[in-house]
Amino acid sequence: MPFTTYLGHWLSHIRGRVRLSTYEGYRMLLQCHAIPALGEIELGRLHPLDIQSLYGQLLSPERQPRPLSAGSVRNLHLVLAQALKQAVSWQLIDRSPASGAQPPRPRPHQYTVADPVLLRMLLDQLVGHPLELPAAFAIATGMRRGELLALRWSDLSPDHSIAYIRRSLQITRQGLCFEEPKTRRSRRAIILPALIHPYLERQEAAQQSRRSGSSTAPRDALIIDRGDGQPINPDSLSSAWRRFIRGNELPAIRFHDLRHSHATALLLQGVHPKIVSERLGHASIGITLDTYSHVLPTMQSDAVTAFDELFATAQTS
Repeated sequence: MPFTTYLGHWLSHIRGRVRLSTYEGYRMLLQCHAIPALGEIELGRLHPLDIQSLYGQLLSPERQPRPLSAGSVRNLHLVLAQALKQAVSWQLIDRSPASGAQPPRPRPHQYTVADPVLLRMLLDQLVGHPLELPAAFAIATGMRRGELLALRWSDLSPDHSIAYIRRSLQITRQGLCFEEPKTRRSRRAIILPALIHPYLERQEAAQQSRRSGSSTAPRDALIIDRGDGQPINPDSLSSAWRRFIRGNELPAIRFHDLRHSHATALLLQGVHPKIVSERLGHASIGITLDTYSHVLPTMQSDAVTAFDELFATAQTS
């Protein structure tokens, strides 16, 4: 069986097992990079060196039009490993050749953290702007872009004190799609700080005005919409954010950096990393600790100070 034929079987197998956007990402990686280089090799003859050579070609500075990033090659490796592990389970091969190949090490993600002063400045600059509510939500909750754009009024508690994350807005080849959260821990409840309440009240009033004075919003209506009740394309949100940042000559902060800023602010205030991890919807607390390891030295200093104060108190008593 040619490897390309097997990959077709595997993609059909997983299509209903993962989110549509995830499936499309898998298919794109395989069609663009794995199948052209490895597709005609028989599945049983595929060797770890074949896969390793592919990684080298994709990373080569001489690759046209440009080399693939280490992160993209690593993502390809994860897809190949998953596909070939299934081939072992189906007893088509005895051992996965992907297990003998080594993907490149991913570079640490670079992001900018806005301190509370800059976050306040951003909110002041955004007053009356369509980005005001999305930014306030990201700053106050650390929600992902797709999560906040999928939030409906029915996802809020009656007093607007809790937001329940039940879905995410994703971009697919078929258009925008509401999908289940990516992991079990992504489906979560987030307590909303008082900061967000005035923004919600203004948005609710604005939507009521658009509905010709109707007193109540439909429970399934989106909280953040285009102005006509329809969802905002996540990429359009990011593009509008970049234009806003450049147009107001503000520090180069991505919209996603507001999520990082929320987490960093909580950690610096002494909030336990487990709580921060739950608010962010990370799959594990280990991801939180790895992502925000830059905050840990400060936290350790605070811990040592607290320890010294504890023993100083014990000596004087």
